[in-house]
Amino acid sequence: MSAPPGVFARELAAVDLPGLSARSQRATPTEVDALLRRVDPGGAGRPAPADARLGLDELAVLLSPAAGARLEDLALAARETTLRRFGRAVRLFAPLYVSNACLSSCTYCGFAKGLPVARRTLDLDEVEAEGRLLADRGFRHLLLVSGEHRVEVSADYLVAVVERLRPLFPSLSIETQTWSDDTYARLVRAGLEGVVHYQETYDRARYAQVHVAGWKRDYDRRLSSFDRAAAAGARRLGIGALLGLAPDWRADVLALGAHAAFLSRRHWRTEVSVALPRIKPSASDFPPVVVVSDAEFVQAHAALRLFGPDLALTLSTREPPAMRDGLARIAVTSMSAGSSTEPGGYGSAGTAQEQFSISDERPPAEVAAMLVRAGYEPVWKDAFPLVDASAQG
Repeated sequence: MSAPPGVFARELAAVDLPGLSARSQRATPTEVDALLRRVDPGGAGRPAPADARLGLDELAVLLSPAAGARLEDLALAARETTLRRFGRAVRLFAPLYVSNACLSSCTYCGFAKGLPVARRTLDLDEVEAEGRLLADRGFRHLLLVSGEHRVEVSADYLVAVVERLRPLFPSLSIETQTWSDDTYARLVRAGLEGVVHYQETYDRARYAQVHVAGWKRDYDRRLSSFDRAAAAGARRLGIGALLGLAPDWRADVLALGAHAAFLSRRHWRTEVSVALPRIKPSASDFPPVVVVSDAEFVQAHAALRLFGPDLALTLSTREPPAMRDGLARIAVTSMSAGSSTEPGGYGSAGTAQEQFSISDERPPAEVAAMLVRAGYEPVWKDAFPLVDASAQG
């Protein structure tokens, strides 16, 4: 049985995403100029006024072709906003794939059920060995990733994984299937800090087309998962849309912005991060239905930064070095580095199927050195970990 629509699903249903996307196409250069003056009224380094917070209509203008023609100005305004809010710190993290076993059939994913690929689920000793390799490379932020298999990747298994890794990593997040309130609470007690669930696309009809079978097919359960995770005590919430999955990428970015704004209001004690991965080659052989150009990709990140000045923006190694280096100077505040997308890929690469191919193969130290050369500080471990504000005196 599908989950009933949650609070955000009802809120999103009231948003005219096709209308906003059409509004984006009609935006004029004059409207773009006015909006840029509003978010960066005095030019580089000048603080924006308190009323500079934007709504979805303004986000639509920032995503417009007219704004794309002003990409350099848009990027500069986003850069100044990022520097004002986050300074020159960029958090580095690594994904640790614990399993590629999966019972869901997602047409775009290299782990999809039914694909004739090499499957592997790490045991706890193998998980720890992979974790120690990443710790030796400097990482203290880890994202645990798996396919959706409630037997091989059970709640008990994930709790045991978190307990095993917690002495090595002060910050652990998961990107797995959605779970019940009780399971999220168990994971948090074991030491989990963050939960990442990408909706992939917010287009309900398109979502049903690409999620053919399995747990992930339930659109509403996935959309409401953050309320359960936050109620259980998760301190970081990560959302994202997979660009190229649905024909209207602007509508998905607008929905992602609405989702981020909702989570920031409703779960104000948490850090909300957003990501815009693009489809990359995988065993699924899934072609993107629309190709989001490099310029549009940069525009989407700059627009989201101006829309959500406090949002963490995350970028993976799906993107090539030049794109990652550039976005670190514009809007991104969190980056993976030296990543492997296969279980056991750090210690014994080639023993299982990767989820997708990566484009930035530089080792973590080289990515960190790039940030230093650009005048940024690579943050391996937060100086002040997130805490529950309600517990403070």
